[in-house]
Amino acid sequence: MQKPPKIPESVLVVIHTPQLEVLVIERADRPGFWQSVTGSKDRLDEPLAETAVREVGEETGIVVGSGGVPHAALVDWRHTIEYEIYPVWRHRYASGVTRNTEHWFSLEVPHGTPVTLAPREHIAYLWLPYEAAAAKCFSSSNREAILQLPGRLRGARV
Repeated sequence: MQKPPKIPESVLVVIHTPQLEVLVIERADRPGFWQSVTGSKDRLDEPLAETAVREVGEETGIVVGSGGVPHAALVDWRHTIEYEIYPVWRHRYASGVTRNTEHWFSLEVPHGTPVTLAPREHIAYLWLPYEAAAAKCFSSSNREAILQLPGRLRGARV
């Protein structure tokens, strides 16, 4: 049975520790492509925070709402970008769809939070200082989101 086309609306979740170590994960279908957690809505009416929680759990095994990672640790930046979908992944979308709308979130987790990757999606992970994590990402928008992290956190704590 063929999967339905992906919805061209997604989330990007920058997972980090209080010390600004950022989790980056390496794609299984494109070794060498490192990124933050990303994923599309499963249904048009799926709330974005629900998409973020689901994708974090699926891709890293981190459960938002668990003891060490309360729901309040997930922050919706209320920042949206639109980008051209890389041609290599367009076949996952309906015919003619070439652009995606992405919503940015961050998730603060305790240092030492265990990560369990979905092996069909990702093959490795690293915790890196935020600037090194940004430099490792293949996507310029993902790099930009990670570099904005310190400022976003300062703004949230004012």
